[in-house]
Amino acid sequence: MKKYLFIIIVLFISTKAFSHSSHYKGIKKIELDVLRNGEIIGHSNYYFESENNVMTVKNYTKFKVELFGVAVFSISGEAIEKYKDDKLISFNSNTFQNDKEKYVKLKYDDSLKKFIINGSSYKGEASLDCIIGNWWNHKILKSNKQISPLSGSIKEQVVSFIGKEKIIINNKEYLTEHFKIKSKNKNLDEDKKFDFDVWYNPKNNLILKVSYSKMGDWEYRLNNFE
Repeated sequence: MKKYLFIIIVLFISTKAFSHSSHYKGIKKIELDVLRNGEIIGHSNYYFESENNVMTVKNYTKFKVELFGVAVFSISGEAIEKYKDDKLISFNSNTFQNDKEKYVKLKYDDSLKKFIINGSSYKGEASLDCIIGNWWNHKILKSNKQISPLSGSIKEQVVSFIGKEKIIINNKEYLTEHFKIKSKNKNLDEDKKFDFDVWYNPKNNLILKVSYSKMGDWEYRLNNFE
């Protein structure tokens, strides 16, 4: 069970070089609740700062899964990503998964026009069409590859538009665009495949809700933003 949960969370917590970070000017924070089987078990919050054409996004994620009162899976992590003139220039994270440390150190190499990754599960280059796998940036809905924010591994994905749907978040109704994000490699072991439903609000460029089902029903849901 721990193995299955970790793979999903890598993708779940798990930005293109041209990220349109300007879409988030004026945003100070995005706070997401993490739910499992309808119960809030933690959070994943993003905080934004802008100065001299550089936007910094700080993420703090923490939650714990308990079965019969015993903790069987936990995540506690911090990350910082920086954008200059709408381009991703660095990403650094440290995460403890069941007290085991994982990390990513990514930087943009202008001479190579590539990302250089030093991660706990991948070390090497990455093309600029890769997205950091998180839920603050709606550009994850337009990319075919994501970088794990926990370990630096690169995962291919297929994004499909399902249709427009009305959903209710915090007692307010939104007209959203519903997408699916699925693993591209159909030959992967079942425990490594991913299949997310994503509800996006085009009016404010925010992802309002993400859900999937594996070893329980999971959801990331917007709690608050400023």
